[in-house]
Amino acid sequence: MDPVMQEPETRTPDTNQPRVEPATIDDLPALTELVMELFAHSGDFSPDRGTQERGLQLILEQPNRGRIFVLRTDHRIIGMVNLLFTISTARGGFVILMEDVIVHPDHRGLGYGALLVEYVIEFARQKDFKRITLLTDRISAESQHFFQKHGFEYSNMIPMRRIID
Repeated sequence: MDPVMQEPETRTPDTNQPRVEPATIDDLPALTELVMELFAHSGDFSPDRGTQERGLQLILEQPNRGRIFVLRTDHRIIGMVNLLFTISTARGGFVILMEDVIVHPDHRGLGYGALLVEYVIEFARQKDFKRITLLTDRISAESQHFFQKHGFEYSNMIPMRRIID
């Protein structure tokens, strides 16, 4: 069975508590706002509403490309994580590139980032993904420490990129 076709169960059934669930196309405006907030504090990216919205829409429209999970209360989306799927020849199977892990500033420090990351790890286990890779800001020791607490390690690989205009 294709590991990307079914979602794990939502962990928090009480709708008064924030819960992680798959994003839908109706969530696009809220997701765009969160990504704009994230990029406003990044050294590598500049927020551009149209660009971020297009990227998010491409993922939401084709679940075989990836998933976006949201942290939702009854009233609003307060966090998100973006997963992109690819195949690793080194691992011999599907792997995840995890991006855009963000919790709204008003809700940070309450364990919600951990809830999102733990959900992703469980999703990866259930779907037999072989690895989760992420990029975090070099200048953010806090972010690096957060991901280390959740089992992520530094790699001997270094990211390189070429922007294609």
